Amino acid sequence: MYYSYLFYRFLTRHLAFCPIRSNRYSIMWAEILASFGDSPSQVKVIRFLLENGFGITKEGRIAVNGIPVPSTQIARQVGVDRRVVDATAERILKMEGYAPIFLNMRATQDISEIAEMLSLSVITIIPDDATRPGIIGAAVRVLDAHEVGIRQIFVTDPHLSESPKLVIITGESIAPEVYQELKDLPQVRHIIL
Repeated sequence: MYYSYLFYRFLTRHLAFCPIRSNRYSIMWAEILASFGDSPSQVKVIRFLLENGFGITKEGRIAVNGIPVPSTQIARQVGVDRRVVDATAERILKMEGYAPIFLNMRATQDISEIAEMLSLSVITIIPDDATRPGIIGAAVRVLDAHEVGIRQIFVTDPHLSESPKLVIITGESIAPEVYQELKDLPQVRHIIL
C-alpha cells in the first residue's frame, strides 16, 4: 500500500497527463492509476484502456462497447505479456469502486481521420492549459459568431492524455478571420488546420 501511495504522489506532482487540482474527477483518475502502482505493466494497460475508452466484460475480458478484444492484441499494442492484460481485467472486476466504471466504459467514433474524404474541415486546438475551463465554450462562440456549423467535437481528457487537444469537425472550410480569432483566444497555445 505504501508503494501505491508513493505512486499516487508521483502522479499528482510530476506527470503532465494527470495534473491534480481540487476536483474529484481528476483525483479519481489518479486514484485508479495509483491502485495499480505496484505493477507498472498493469498501469500501462489501465492507461491504454482509459485513453481509448476500452472497458471490461462481466467475464473479465477487455472489450470495446461490449465486444471482447483478444488480450494478445491489447498486449501487443501496450508492450506487455497477455497474462498482464488478463490479470489487469480480473483485478478491475474485484475493485468495488472501479469495476462499474470499466463495465460501462464506451468508445465513440472520431471522424477526424476521414473528414477530408467527407468534405469536412478539421480544427485541432492545442490549449495553453487544458485543465482551465472555458476552452470549448470560447471556440464554439467564435464558430457560432461566424455561422460555422459544427459536425463533431472531440476532446482528449487532460487527466489521461499527455497531449490534450480539442478537435472540431466543421461542415465547411474555415475562413482566415475565423482561424485568427480562434488563434487569438487566451486559452489557445496553437492551432492545426
